[in-house]
Amino acid sequence: MSESTSQTGFIQSIGIHWRDYYELTKPRVVALLVFTAIIGMFLSTPGMVPLQPLIFGSIGIALAAASAAAINQVVDQKIDADMKRTSHRPIPTGNLTNKQAVSFALLIGALGMFVLVYYVNLLTAVLTFFSLVGYAVIYTLYLKRATPQNIVIGGAAGAAPPVLGWTAVTGSVDPNSLLLFLIIFTWTPPHFWALAIHRRDEYAKVDIPMLPVTHGVEYTRLHTLLYTIILVAVTLLPFVTGMSGMLYLLGALVLGGIFLYYAIRMQSGKDETIAIKTFGYSIIYLMLLFTFLLVDHYL
Repeated sequence: MSESTSQTGFIQSIGIHWRDYYELTKPRVVALLVFTAIIGMFLSTPGMVPLQPLIFGSIGIALAAASAAAINQVVDQKIDADMKRTSHRPIPTGNLTNKQAVSFALLIGALGMFVLVYYVNLLTAVLTFFSLVGYAVIYTLYLKRATPQNIVIGGAAGAAPPVLGWTAVTGSVDPNSLLLFLIIFTWTPPHFWALAIHRRDEYAKVDIPMLPVTHGVEYTRLHTLLYTIILVAVTLLPFVTGMSGMLYLLGALVLGGIFLYYAIRMQSGKDETIAIKTFGYSIIYLMLLFTFLLVDHYL
């Protein structure tokens, strides 16, 4: 083998290796979390967000979220290997070892905490750390396997980023930031239960007590609808409290009406694809809802 061929193979192996580390962080989930954190930053101030909390706050929160996601994959590797949706992840496929994954998770988690403490503020760092522990330890290690209400209780960790973004700019927890937390906290059950209905056989196979596994699909459909109704009501609070104006209200009503349409269609059980379609829409819903919050804030 020539020296150039050897070097090419080494470079390619590094590229593959880092793609595995990238997949270990659940990049799409992290992107959504950071997006809501950034919206929280912009909503916390009437003008432009100062560059230091905007840049370093985003980096620190992203690193912490990525660390939590990596720890989640280490803990869930046996489950992931048996589920079609997750069997391609780097640990079940053998592309990364436990040692590599844990070392990477601890490194980026520590780096994220360092960035938040030294370049943002201590409150944001502390709240981010508790969110990391809430997801990676309390939810993944305990709640996920202990109760069908796992996603309801554990949803608090995923709802924290807007509060983290807000505190990164202001250094304090504001009631309006808690409204953003409440929106995501209420959104999480119908979002995830739609996926759980679609993947119920896989969850049953690995003994994860998701609601459709323990209480049946019909029961889960009903609770998805009820939580969607609650969600629509909760999304009106920014307008009711004066945090947002008419543009946001119209956007929230239209987006919420579409979400309700999907949740109502799920009740018949005639369309086997409606659950995963509802899950897909729920992601678009949250992104557009927070976009309306942002646009309304500056208009």
